[in-house]
Amino acid sequence: MNAETVSGPDAPAPDSRRRDVEVISLVGLAHGTSHFFHLLLPPLFPWLMPEFGLSYTQAGFLMTVFFVISGIGQALAGFVVDRTGARPVLLFGIGMLATSGVVLGLANSYTGLLAAAAVAGLGNSIFHPADFTLLNRRVSTARLGHAFSVHGLSGNLGWAAAPVFMASVAALTDWHVAAFAAAAIGASVFALLLARRNSLHDVEHAVVPGVASQSEPATSPIAFLRSPAVWMCFLFFLLATGAFGILQSYAPAILGHVYGLPLALATGGLTAYLLGSAAGMITGGFVAARRSDSDLVIAWALGAAAVMAVLLASGWLQSWLVLPVMAVMGFGVGTAGPNRDLLVRKAATAQFGKASYGRVYGFVYSGLDLGLALSPIAFGPLLDAGMFAAAMAGVAVLQVLALLSALRVGQGTRVVRAQAREAA
Repeated sequence: MNAETVSGPDAPAPDSRRRDVEVISLVGLAHGTSHFFHLLLPPLFPWLMPEFGLSYTQAGFLMTVFFVISGIGQALAGFVVDRTGARPVLLFGIGMLATSGVVLGLANSYTGLLAAAAVAGLGNSIFHPADFTLLNRRVSTARLGHAFSVHGLSGNLGWAAAPVFMASVAALTDWHVAAFAAAAIGASVFALLLARRNSLHDVEHAVVPGVASQSEPATSPIAFLRSPAVWMCFLFFLLATGAFGILQSYAPAILGHVYGLPLALATGGLTAYLLGSAAGMITGGFVAARRSDSDLVIAWALGAAAVMAVLLASGWLQSWLVLPVMAVMGFGVGTAGPNRDLLVRKAATAQFGKASYGRVYGFVYSGLDLGLALSPIAFGPLLDAGMFAAAMAGVAVLQVLALLSALRVGQGTRVVRAQAREAA
């Protein structure tokens, strides 16, 4: 692999640093908030289930509602972002998340819980098309790798903060107060973004789909759906997130049965994975800023993660090695993250130009929601049958398939750009 550093016209001007830092920070805060609201409901299940007489299936269906609405909405939100700009869409999403906390706090039936999940899913649906459009339009090209790194890291921090916050407030008061406290967090972030809205202004970059600009030809609003690269990006997210969905739902059970770990230590395996992923995202940001071959970086990173998953599935490891190996697997997946986001950017601009950011990011990231929704359902029967090692092997299989799809996207993007250079 040949390393490339950013120079020339893509090098950031010194006076752009402050703007870049503020945009990255604001978008990162918004993304962390969206991930916080991913876990608005699950930490409260110990209170909600007995109060409303819910089964595990009914409780789990709340998250199905969340991710289905989020996935469909995400694919559609990209069109709105490209037409109106990302800032109003981002504010709408944060507002809906805050509203979902209020709806949950007022809920007095299962229908109310479903309404809260639906509103939260609607709010969550806008973040990837809005976030990545803002980062691509407002951050200097040389700092995009770091921007994507912070974006992914902030999401992990949101995931980490939500269970502790929601469960602690509910234990000290009750679950209604916890829901209203979450709404207050969403409202505070909304107020900050509104106050700093000028830093998120991107409307002059928004191009109405189907209308020609001086720099980019007119295209159909859904022309990107005819692109194999876009579909391969969608498949990549579906596969990669499906692998994470297995770990998110079942890692403690898998590690506990394969290695006989106590529950606390088995749960620590997922924590080790998330910490390793956070470290990998930071590292991946520096790698992405220095390399242009994003697909190859992803392949190496996910390949290493898949090897770790195979080792864990084998049952050969000493129990004391389980947590470090989980951390290394997380590091590989985290390193792939910023490079994955740059790969999508290249695939989008290679064929459809900068006006397509919202549509392409919205569509391909809907694969993320689909992966999270499907993997627990697809692999749950393996655990019911006692095939815990097979579920971990499934993580490795999905990661290998994901890296192959990334390589296919990278190859296709290079061919398209070479053809464009020849035509020019």
